[in-house]
Amino acid sequence: MEVLEDRAALLCNREVLTLLENLKSDLKGPKYSVKMNAMKELSEREKRLQGLNTIVYETVKYLEETPCTTQTPECIKDFLKAIEPYGLTKAEKLQLLNTRPTSLVEIQLLIEESEERFTEEMVNEILNVIANTLPPGPGSDSKTPSEVDYEENNG
Repeated sequence: MEVLEDRAALLCNREVLTLLENLKSDLKGPKYSVKMNAMKELSEREKRLQGLNTIVYETVKYLEETPCTTQTPECIKDFLKAIEPYGLTKAEKLQLLNTRPTSLVEIQLLIEESEERFTEEMVNEILNVIANTLPPGPGSDSKTPSEVDYEENNG
């Protein structure tokens, strides 16, 4: 495999998961099966396929524990449309989409110079956009940003 165009597009975790799930089903076909010969040695091609299978498996396993598993193309479009007024970079939008932050601290870590660019009220608005457009990830408690802030300040 060869990279034809470096950074042609940024992919969110949901897109990567979809691509890998499709690749995973393709890799189960006979064309890509890895068989041991009588000498129990793998050819160079089979070693690469085995490595690819491992990478796909481990990456899918990781992504299945992230918020992307509950995201749909529609909710991603809704998120990108709702977050547009805040003037975030593509990379910042992608990080928000992939990590689905729920606190002011997480926003400060993901958005460059957030304290200078946004008021606390604007950051809370961003958190509300995230909470209202992106579903919670697997195993997460679905607290609203105001509930999280209240617990952080009073708990």
